[in-house]
Amino acid sequence: MTNIKVIIPAYNEQDSIAKVIAEIPTIVNEIIVVNNKSNDLTLENATKAGATVLTENNRGYGYACLKGLEYLSNLEPKPDIVVFLDGDYSDYPEELTKVVAPILEENIDFVVGARVKKHRETGAMTPQQVFGNWLATFLMKLFFNAKFTDLGPFRAIKYNKLLELNMQDQTYGWTVEMQLKVLKQKMTYKEVELRYKNRIGVSKVSGTVKGTIFAGIKILGWIFKYSFKK
Repeated sequence: MTNIKVIIPAYNEQDSIAKVIAEIPTIVNEIIVVNNKSNDLTLENATKAGATVLTENNRGYGYACLKGLEYLSNLEPKPDIVVFLDGDYSDYPEELTKVVAPILEENIDFVVGARVKKHRETGAMTPQQVFGNWLATFLMKLFFNAKFTDLGPFRAIKYNKLLELNMQDQTYGWTVEMQLKVLKQKMTYKEVELRYKNRIGVSKVSGTVKGTIFAGIKILGWIFKYSFKK
């Protein structure tokens, strides 16, 4: 049986986190919520919903993901597949089976859930998110001939391949860093089209001017760093 672990970074997601956990398919062996210095009931609600809850007091999406990886490194046996999923209920957790299918059935290394327009609720992505995704994936296509169309956070990767990426970003650049390193290391990858709905609560990134600007700077910084790195 394939050992699948889910990592959910969560900051102030008290109203959504239990819904996310409840709808994750039973093929998953463990759901790991990383409470990223929330000041609401995220920790309590995730615990009641049956997740393993870790705490990361350094604020940042990457910090939370790295905390999850540190936890996995101490497990035996190690997972076969790691899935990353947001805690805001904007994705459809039951579609995890679609995200992991290319790994299980085609031996693909890395899969990104693409939030395509035809399956996206009106307003689910802000104009700056849509433009930022377009620009980032356009540049990846220009520099690496990549076929990515999205930086979607709902993604799956073989655990051994994830370790090879040596992930480092601590904040907004986590998703693009992963995709760039997959490209540079010539891993196999695939996108699957997913539905996407309006999140519960306000986005900590695209919902603020500061978050949008810093995310854009981080994403472009990673792209140009890897574009000119030999």
